[in-house]
Amino acid sequence: MRSMLAAILIFMTSAGAYAQTTPPIPGNQPKPTPNRPAPQTPSKPTDAARAERLSLQSDLAWVGQYNGTITGDLSDRMVNSIKEYQKAIGGKLTGVLNPQERSVLAETARKKQESVGWKVVTEPTSGARLGIPGKLVPRLSTDANGSRWVSPARTVEVILSRRQEASPTMANLVEQEKNNPAGRRVDYTAVKPDFFVLSGLRGSKKFYVRGTFRGDEVRILSILYDPATENVVGPVVIAMSSAFNAFPTGPQAGPPPRKTVEYGTGVIVSEDGAIVADRAITDGCLAITISGYGHADRLAEDKGHDLALLHIYGAQGLRPLGLSGGLATTDVAIVGIAHPQNQGGGSAVTSLTAAIGRGEGGGSILIPPPPVGFSGSAAIDGNGKFTGIALLKPTVVAGPGAPPAQGMLVSAESVRGFLKANHVAANGHSPDAKAAVVRVICVRK
Repeated sequence: MRSMLAAILIFMTSAGAYAQTTPPIPGNQPKPTPNRPAPQTPSKPTDAARAERLSLQSDLAWVGQYNGTITGDLSDRMVNSIKEYQKAIGGKLTGVLNPQERSVLAETARKKQESVGWKVVTEPTSGARLGIPGKLVPRLSTDANGSRWVSPARTVEVILSRRQEASPTMANLVEQEKNNPAGRRVDYTAVKPDFFVLSGLRGSKKFYVRGTFRGDEVRILSILYDPATENVVGPVVIAMSSAFNAFPTGPQAGPPPRKTVEYGTGVIVSEDGAIVADRAITDGCLAITISGYGHADRLAEDKGHDLALLHIYGAQGLRPLGLSGGLATTDVAIVGIAHPQNQGGGSAVTSLTAAIGRGEGGGSILIPPPPVGFSGSAAIDGNGKFTGIALLKPTVVAGPGAPPAQGMLVSAESVRGFLKANHVAANGHSPDAKAAVVRVICVRK
């Protein structure tokens, strides 16, 4: 039934594509006569017709006969692809598949999909939908910036990357991707209103990139493969491009992507340069810089409380904060450094007031949450005593309608336990939190 429907729909649409398409002029149409029926306004292609053409283009791509974007639109490329397929199977070059030819094509495409383990999956950090040839790239690794599927010999790689950029444009993204990573030789570029495509060579391998953005989040599908695998991977690349849905409607799983450069606050806790900071802010950094002091090493982390231990070397005159405080139950002062964009590029230390609340999991939350840049700040109670580290936690759901980030308070007791477990002598006695907090800068790429 499907095969016959395909043949009928393709024939009807093909005929319409090459007929006169100028719309009739009102008032100039011939009047109906007994021998001449009234002219009929051509109807738009039905949903069933488009669905069949989508399926046909996809199947042609899987057998290596169609190399265009799978849109469901009739085109010369599609008709020529049908003829090439007919030529390959020894049929007549009509540009219209008969039911038997359509059935054979569908079965051949299905077997090729099975041979590579084709499956449409949801990328775990973003909720993006994409087709993955699981048998070709069985190894999956994931971090906050996306996922990577790799073949055992690394001859094929599939990467879904995500990042945040301020006011991205399609043109700017294209220029960035042409030059990053270095050494790309771009042979093909297509820029559409809602996505772009690049392909070419990177070293000895072929690459294909399709990207788009929504708001300040950029999502890019990259495929890298050895030319020797072209016969197998080529059709899969087209199918993957067609299946890629970077921003599905509805809630999307996972936190926002990590920024290329991220700012937080740290608290100096020892005279020899130990600093407590937000683990998430300092995760995956190529370099960590403490403003005014230079490079810092990350020595340890506490995943349970999302704390990180940093260390700077050779610093003089440090004034570590005394950590002998207790548990606050009322308002606290959050002492930290806002993101440079929020203070005209400055790095001033400021203090904000927040109330202590109880979270769903039983932990302490801050109301309102601290602003961007303050994650890792010192929380000080009404008596001027240290009461914990303030963290800005991203929401579990990313996408339109997502709730705002939540402020969390890691207790002073948990901070002292983390330092003790890592043999840090927290020898600070200063009550001046403003002198003990520093800006933490993470550079990831």
